[in-house]
Amino acid sequence: MRATIPRTTALLRTSAVLAAGLVLGTGLTSCAASADDRPLVVVTTNILGDVVGELVGDQAEVMTLMPPDADPHSFEISARQAARITGAQLLVSNGLGLEEGLTQHLETAADEGVPIVEAGSLVDVLETASGATDPHFWTDPTQMTSVVDGVTEALLEEIPALDAAELQANAATYTAELEALDAEMAEAFAAIPAEQRKLVTNHHVFGYLAARYDFQVIGAVIPSGTTLAAPSASDLDELSTAIEEAGVRTIFADSSQPDRLVQVLADEADVDVAVVPLFTESLTAESGDAPTYLTMMRANTERIATGLSP
Repeated sequence: MRATIPRTTALLRTSAVLAAGLVLGTGLTSCAASADDRPLVVVTTNILGDVVGELVGDQAEVMTLMPPDADPHSFEISARQAARITGAQLLVSNGLGLEEGLTQHLETAADEGVPIVEAGSLVDVLETASGATDPHFWTDPTQMTSVVDGVTEALLEEIPALDAAELQANAATYTAELEALDAEMAEAFAAIPAEQRKLVTNHHVFGYLAARYDFQVIGAVIPSGTTLAAPSASDLDELSTAIEEAGVRTIFADSSQPDRLVQVLADEADVDVAVVPLFTESLTAESGDAPTYLTMMRANTERIATGLSP
């Protein structure tokens, strides 16, 4: 004979089960929310995104808008990314016109009151041969130390919930790594004879590196600071003449850009010129050769030193 459970007892047990379920559900919601409740820092380019990630660690969510292997001059973002920008506690951008496709989004964020730190305002800005502002300051790691200092200060000011001691310790560690990188690059480039320190690239991107390590920029296939421009026949003719006169033996092309124009230039110069890919404006995916800023710079240093050495 089956025992009958009193109605009151059944109700109590049901209530207990429901309560337990609510507690469990609340706990799961809290866990999910805790991850989402971290401060949001939005960064435009993946190079800056990598640096900011090293600074904040797990204290904040870093949303990098630019995907790996992309062109910073022309990449676009999703509607979801655009919507999240206005909810950021801090937005980090290049600030020197690099992210040409994000201008409207950056202006909207500013209008919405999102604090913005422009890395370009933290460095000693150079100009390209055409007189345009050069946004490629990261090719000189000593410029990046200024970026680390300025971004760290902005993070502390705009996101007081961050652990200041941890953030400052991360900044000090990363600054030391930048200083070590600078020393490595200087040593590697010192082996290149002065008469062979001549750079030709697919567009103007190494002005800061040239200024730091005593290179001469002979020219660029695209005579502009942006890949959205196009070279004319006269541009190619002038550059091929300069290459012949300078005795350049290696031309460097951005790994994220087709090297067709660079190869055409090499053929036009009618000399034995090698075309070597560099990681100039974008990091690669984790499986690539330049998943971080530090690895990118070391890979480029090795390729430049090898390409220009006797």
